[in-house]
Amino acid sequence: MFLKVQLAWNVIIAAENAQPESLMLQRAIIIRLLSDFAAKKASKDLGYFLAVTVLERIGEGKVRQHTGDVLFPVVFNALTFKIFKGEVLEGVVHKVLKHGVFMRCGPIENAYLSNLKMPDYRYVPGENPCFMNAKMSKISKDDRVRFMVIGTKWLEAEREFQALVSLEGDYLGPVSTLDV
Repeated sequence: MFLKVQLAWNVIIAAENAQPESLMLQRAIIIRLLSDFAAKKASKDLGYFLAVTVLERIGEGKVRQHTGDVLFPVVFNALTFKIFKGEVLEGVVHKVLKHGVFMRCGPIENAYLSNLKMPDYRYVPGENPCFMNAKMSKISKDDRVRFMVIGTKWLEAEREFQALVSLEGDYLGPVSTLDV
């Protein structure tokens, strides 16, 4: 789910970049904010950081004693993406294994769909392994699949989420793409 959040961060500008001309200083603050925003990647509470939408306010800078750098409190709005248990999403299969498949869903690299959570699907080994059911519906690499999230896990070291997903429910499974 996409979330709109308001954040208050501190941005540190090196002393040599803290020129008094307001436009150059504002530009340096924005560039540093965007750089810090991209480097942070995600948080457990807010999910993945996608975009800064509005810069609300830049506070008065405070000079740090030992370095001479200037610290500016900044308030801004941002767009984030976080998955929740029970949410229905779509992902693209990027790895097929005997016991299930891994999918990408937006910024989430590892949404795992176990073969135990694919009712009626059986593993078909071969050069291009897949899962297939009696109606010849197939789940293979690069296929788009609609699923329900049954659990999430936050990995602090990697600053990312993992998800356990299922096809148990109505209208879940491979999504056909029509060529227009």
